Amino acid sequence: MNDLRQLRHFVAVAEHGHFARAAAAVHLSQPALSRSIQALEAGLGCRLFDRGTRHVVLTAHGQLVLEHARRLLAGSRSLQNAVNQLGNLEAGELCLGAGPFPAARLVPRALARLARRYPKIHVQLVIEDWRSLRRRLLGEGIELFVAESRELLDDPLLAVEPLRPRPGLYFCRPGHPLLEVGRLSRDAIADYPLAGPQLPDEVVDQVRKLSGREQLPDIQCDNFMVLKDLVQHSDVLGLATSDVVAESVADGSLAVLPPVPDIPNRNSAYGLVSRAGHSLSPAAQALRALVLREDEELSA
Repeated sequence: MNDLRQLRHFVAVAEHGHFARAAAAVHLSQPALSRSIQALEAGLGCRLFDRGTRHVVLTAHGQLVLEHARRLLAGSRSLQNAVNQLGNLEAGELCLGAGPFPAARLVPRALARLARRYPKIHVQLVIEDWRSLRRRLLGEGIELFVAESRELLDDPLLAVEPLRPRPGLYFCRPGHPLLEVGRLSRDAIADYPLAGPQLPDEVVDQVRKLSGREQLPDIQCDNFMVLKDLVQHSDVLGLATSDVVAESVADGSLAVLPPVPDIPNRNSAYGLVSRAGHSLSPAAQALRALVLREDEELSA
């Protein structure tokens, strides 16, 4: 059985594409790293790298081993993390993900509560769309995530805990020309670019039929702070859920457009997502409880 240390050395070489740089990264001499890789290749009975004068390239066997090595190393970290946390949330780490809108308000507030209770937990937060977060979750790069979940509900590999829906809306800068229009229409909205994160397919299809746009949104970005700044300094319209713009609307830095009769404002479908059949670490369980509490309070 090849030990995890050899797998760590192998992953370092694969990621750096160079023995010298990988050796520096894992704090080994280059000859020692080479011997570790050779021992791994001997144990597996295959060549993992094609070695060139300037860099190394994974073989087909190497590609396969890399996929499994990353999964094994992630599992090892998860095991150690769970053991460290058992009955003691003063140690360990939590790797989680969030979609653009939950990351703008719900998740930071839950994390703030977690940090106040357990200030020594190391937290890594990844902000991406729900499809990318699913890949990370199944690859054991994160333990759970909060994101759009309507396309994940029937996935047998996932456990999805739906959160309360938030109304979807269009937002704009104060003084936007559309705020002066008495009754908004589909044609009026279509005159301005629409910015937002990646949208679920059913939402895209419905809005496309009603708006006549081929691609939605016109400007796609998964960073809500960037979207907010873009909308505040242009006539671009933003697409969001009510919770993430509430404070900005209250302080007057953003405005909300009234509903458009022929373009429905769809509700969000946030969910807490983890791997089916896998128990959460104590830190992840604590965060889950805080997300549910924050979700209830924000909805109220």
